[in-house]
Formats: sequence, C-alpha cells, structure tokens
Amino acid sequence: MSPETTAVDPRPAGWWKSAVVYQIYPRSFADYNGDGMGDLPGILGKLDYLKQLGVDVVWLSPVYKSPQDDNGYDISDYHDIDPLFGSLADLDAIIAGVHDRGMKLVMDLVVNHTSDEHQWFVESRDPASPKRDWYWWRPARPGFEPGAPGAEPTGWKAAFGGSAWEFDERSGEYYLHIFSRKQPDLNWENPTVRQAIYAMMRWWVDRGVDGFRMDVINLISKPAELADTAPPEGQAYDANFGSVMNGPRLDEFLAEMNREVGLDEQQLITVGETPGATIEVARSITDPDRHELNMVFTFEHVSLDSQPGGVKWHLAELPLPVLKKNLADWQEGLADAGWNSLYWNNHDQPRAVSRFGDDSPEFRVASAKTLGTVLHLHKGTPYVYQGEELGMTNTYFTDISQYQDLESVNYHAEALSLGLEAEAVLHSLSVKSRDNARTPMQWNDRSHAGFTEGIPWLPANPNYLVVNAEAAVADPDSVFHHYRKLIELRHENPVVVEGRFELLLPDHERLWAFVRTGADSSLLVLANLSREPLELPVAELPDLTGSTLLLGTHGAGSPTVLAPWESRILRLA
Repeated sequence: MSPETTAVDPRPAGWWKSAVVYQIYPRSFADYNGDGMGDLPGILGKLDYLKQLGVDVVWLSPVYKSPQDDNGYDISDYHDIDPLFGSLADLDAIIAGVHDRGMKLVMDLVVNHTSDEHQWFVESRDPASPKRDWYWWRPARPGFEPGAPGAEPTGWKAAFGGSAWEFDERSGEYYLHIFSRKQPDLNWENPTVRQAIYAMMRWWVDRGVDGFRMDVINLISKPAELADTAPPEGQAYDANFGSVMNGPRLDEFLAEMNREVGLDEQQLITVGETPGATIEVARSITDPDRHELNMVFTFEHVSLDSQPGGVKWHLAELPLPVLKKNLADWQEGLADAGWNSLYWNNHDQPRAVSRFGDDSPEFRVASAKTLGTVLHLHKGTPYVYQGEELGMTNTYFTDISQYQDLESVNYHAEALSLGLEAEAVLHSLSVKSRDNARTPMQWNDRSHAGFTEGIPWLPANPNYLVVNAEAAVADPDSVFHHYRKLIELRHENPVVVEGRFELLLPDHERLWAFVRTGADSSLLVLANLSREPLELPVAELPDLTGSTLLLGTHGAGSPTVLAPWESRILRLA
C-alpha cells in the first residue's frame, strides 16, 4: 500500500466501532443498462447519495460469477464478476469511488459452499481427483442401493427443502449441501481448501477491499462424524443445522483465517453471519484477544416472531418486553468482551417497518424513525439495509407466481404437499419472505421507481409513488434525514460508540427506555412503540431536569408525554 493510499484511506485501530455500514443488494439497487437487473455501474452512479446519508462502509452482497440459483450465493468463480452485474473494471471503479468519498467497501464472502458449477466441484466429482476431498462425499447408507429412496447418508434436511444430500451418478456417492443442491459444502477439514480460500481473500484485499461479511461462517466446521443426531435442546433449526453449526474447530479456523489473511493486522472490518450462535459463541468469536472476527450477526431477535420450534413461517406475536430483553441480553453479554452488530433487516429478512414498526400511511414515517433511533443508540456497529433509510415496506405479494426467492417457492410447494391451507401459506410468505427485502430500491416516483428503464426482475412496491429517495432527500423531516442525523450523532458523540448500556423498565409493554453512560456524559433514549400517546413514568426514569434534546422524531410537545411512535434522545444534565 502506497503512502498516498494510506493518507487518503486510513484504517485506524477499531475504526469500525464508530462506523455505520450500508448494505447493497446489487440486483435490486440501481440498473444502469436497462435490462431490469441492478448492476455495478448503477451502484457507481449512486455513491454520492450514500455519501450524503453519511455512511462509512458500503457492503455489497455477492456480485461474483454465479449461475444465480440462490441469487449469487452460489459462486462459480471467486475471482470474477458475473456479467449480470458488470465486470472487474466496474468493481475497481466502485472501490476507487467509495475510497474517493472517504468510505470503505466490504465484499460478501461465501465460503461454506460454492456453486456446483465451480471448477473445484467439477473436478471433485471425479473420485480419483486430488480435489475429491475438497467437498463432503459419502456412500449410500448401508443396506441401501445408491440413489434409492432413504439411501441418503443421514436424514438431514436442507435449509431450502428436501434432503441435504444429493446423489451424483457420475461418482456413485452423495455430496452434502446444507442449502440448495447446487450449493455443495466445502470441506474445511482439508488444509488445502483453507489455503485456497485465504489466497482468494488476500487477492481481494490487494485489490482494495476493506473487509468481509462472511456468509453462514459458523457452519464451516463440521463434526468429525457426519451422523444423524438429535438437535440440541431448544435448537431453533432443523437437525442439520444443529449438527453442523458452531463446530469443534470453528474458533481454530477463524483464528487461522485472521492470521493468514492479515485481518487484524490490516484493520479490516469482519462480520460473520452466524445462525444459531449463542451469546457465548459470539463472545468467543469476537473477543479481540482471540483474533477471530470483529462482530457477528445474531439471529435470535429475528426469530422471536416465530412459534416455538423456530420455523420462520409459523408466525407468532412479539411482545415488546421480549424483544427488549433479547437485545439487552446481547448488550450485556458482549459488554466486556466482543462487539455487537446492530440490524433490523437485510436481504434475508422482511422490511423492518412492516415487521417491528407500523407501515400504515399514518405511522410509517414515525415508526421507521423510531426503530432507527432505538437500534442506532444500542452499543455496536449499525447496519442499514438499502431502503431502510426511506422507510420502505414489505411488498405483500398475493400469488405464488409473484415470488422468485428459492426458499419461498420451495416452502410453498412443501407446505401445500403437507396439507396446509394455501391462504395461510401465502400469508406467511407475505410477512416473512425474503422477496420483501429484494424489490427494487425506490429512487423516485417515475416508472419502476426509477430503478430501471426496462422491466425489473421483481416488480417495484406500488407505494414508490410516495416512498422514494428523491422525495425523502427533499423533505427535511423525512426518514432519510433522521437516519442522517443518527449517523452524525454517532460520529460526534463517543458515548454512542463506547457508552455502557442499561435497559430501563424492561416489562413496560409500550416504552423502550435505556441509558448510555460514558466517561463524561449520559444519554437517555425514550421511545413509544405504539399507536397511542404514552404518559412517561417520570418517577421511574432518570431525572430529566436540565436535560437536552439531541434528536427527536416529533416537534415540540409535552416533556412527559410521547406521541404515537415518538422517540427522543436526551443528554442528561
């Protein structure tokens, strides 16, 4: 790295703690060439928008070469860009453009599995190939004819439906795929596999990338014996997840990756997606003394609106005290070791304002702002998913033909085959489908929300006539400008970054109140998560005398009453 680059784009120690990350789902962000699919030139043209919002890091979901079976999370070439999105030159232009604006770029790292069209797997299908052991191959269950029903090596189910084992006629054995059959799992027990991955990561760092978001990274360490086991007590995932996540060598592999790639040495930002990770697992992975990752994405809070058993489609009410307690538990659990990531939604989760807020025309803006207030004032690194800063909502498709998400389509077919009512299945999809987050970014009120001049791969949410970036930037009271002010607040107040967290009134069913306490200041956050005015229980809160309003969602009002979906950030005297 040249002195000029160091001067322009420093990565001081711990810089990611005060940063805000913005996730782009490339196929839905901005279409430059009019083919209906978002692309890298489209992203390049929107960097000034992200700079205006004030974010520090841009995270790109996968843009690598891929058959697109799972929208790019099935990678066939880690060193090239899929023509759907553009070229390596286009990505280099984005890296330069991000750095020129004082921001940083994170790439998605998908190394639990590859595409079945990756050259590694193509070679692995030959039993005599040196790459045979790069994936998990197993013979049929004893006593069964290979390929016959029930002959799969274990009874594990894949996350996207069906068996987690696929029979390959060419080699006469089964390969493991925790997700789609076109996403075979890599064998991390093989040190040659690991070194190939680390070399690829170094290649991207040398190209200018500032860090990695690591897809389902806690699945890379499989148990020594791939065998049928009962899921751990209370486990919210199918038995295959209970058997393969948080494996015995996870910490070892992550520490090796850190060392071999120079993650800490170069102050790269790292966040691991870790389904099913407990607080204890997260503490281990993110403890700076262990030199593994900076932070992880927990899944607990986005599983609370499911019925016991954790199946995402089995909907349940989510009382506010339950949600508050879960986030507070993670705040306390990582208070003295490790670091939290903070998020409401992403490309795999429904829209936050529809899920945790109120997306009715009357309260959409206020609830979107208040959800932002609550999240950004917790301790950790906040993640903003594209359109969240506009208060974009679920799309509420009404027919299965409108869905493109593999998980959603497969669930619909499986649920109907089991006799579930079609209306109930479609309702679950309308609430939880990943396609809710994948409709086009809403840039303006013109055709297809300004996303494309062609036909979009998913239709734009009809509310783009009202909910769009052009209108939000022009309105000083919009969700966009509230998020911009939240980001400024983090940059200007060390207490937001490092202050101790304390939840107040944990059992209150409408009020979310907590204190952040730093060396020389304390902040009180008050939020009314309901449609009704809320009289503050002043006697149970810190003394408000002499407090200063740093940021609020509403204009001047009663100091002791919060309007519906109102939130305030106060500096205590």
